[in-house]
Amino acid sequence: MHVLLVDDEKKFALALKQGLEEEGYSVEVVFSGEAALRALEHGVPDLVLLDIMLPRRSGLSILHELRRDGMHVPVLLLTALHTVEDRVHGLDAGADDYLVKPFAFPELLARIRALLRRPSVVPQSLLEYADLYLDRSSHSATRNGIALDLTSREFDLLEYLMVNHERVVSREMLARDVWQETSRYTSLDNVIDVQIARLRRKIDDAFESKLLRTVRGVGFVLRED
Repeated sequence: MHVLLVDDEKKFALALKQGLEEEGYSVEVVFSGEAALRALEHGVPDLVLLDIMLPRRSGLSILHELRRDGMHVPVLLLTALHTVEDRVHGLDAGADDYLVKPFAFPELLARIRALLRRPSVVPQSLLEYADLYLDRSSHSATRNGIALDLTSREFDLLEYLMVNHERVVSREMLARDVWQETSRYTSLDNVIDVQIARLRRKIDDAFESKLLRTVRGVGFVLRED
């Protein structure tokens, strides 16, 4: 399970990262709200541990943005704010749980386990971006009303790009989440580039407005002009 930890208290955050990694979690630590948003652009973790009192942009501001963008990742707020009003405000902002500092590490682990046991949100059947539509139930896709003849792999690739539209996805993310390949000893980069090229021809070549873009040295993104 991959955890994104957002906390500006570096000593605390690094100690928490070490403890969680000893429990078998993969942990990415960032120290500001802006860094958290950049990290989320490159992939959605299984859980976000989010401090409220961050410099410049508060944790609640970050949380509002995640929920506004339709991101359903579980969020556990970690904060020194401890009144009932603080907890209600955090939960109403879209948090899934709230833990007051200082806390016992076993309690944090128990809350993480409880959040990760919750069933995932059922994905919507129809995805839409610009004039591009993808229907999961019928396994079909159209652009500007024109049916796209996609292979199974191209459909999965387009679905992933649409779910993450306007966020850059790396080849590593595609290998892990679309190809279900966790080992990087055998590189899939060439295979991914070929599939991206084929998908681009099908969704872009016949249309004036281009959607599928390559971000050199980073990955790919579905984005309008």
